[in-house]
Amino acid sequence: MNILASLLVFPDPLHPAVVHFPIVLLLLGAPVAVAAVFRRPRWLAVVSAVLLTLGALGAVVAGQTGEDAADKVAETPALEAVLEQHEEWAESVEVVAIVAAVLAIAAVVLGGWPGLARGAGVLAALAALAAAWCVVETGHHGGVLVYKHGAGVSAGWGGPRAD
Repeated sequence: MNILASLLVFPDPLHPAVVHFPIVLLLLGAPVAVAAVFRRPRWLAVVSAVLLTLGALGAVVAGQTGEDAADKVAETPALEAVLEQHEEWAESVEVVAIVAAVLAIAAVVLGGWPGLARGAGVLAALAALAAAWCVVETGHHGGVLVYKHGAGVSAGWGGPRAD
């Protein structure tokens, strides 16, 4: 297999590979959005908008790959309850992250009107903090799925190889 072909191979399942991007982007975007409220450099608001927008897009992709992964998991009653909580929090991440991104973009676009820009920035920071909380809750339930119930873990996996 040549290098180009190996680069075009997607991991299976894709969800664990994709989900970490919105986690990082949204958890980093929240404090940057808060800092943008209290600091005046315009670039801070731009960085906040970029992080939150990429995080929101990543959350949507993670949600889609999560739905695909959920279809492949053998559900037990205990697993089903945790999976439902994970899915509900993940949907909250998507919605709140999109709201935070739109508000952060508005704060940048409204830069010529300081009062409006500041108001949009404050709302973006609050939404970004809410999105970060939703990310933490989603991750917690995802961790319970994997580490307590073994969801998505191959039965043949015996831990790290001792090569």
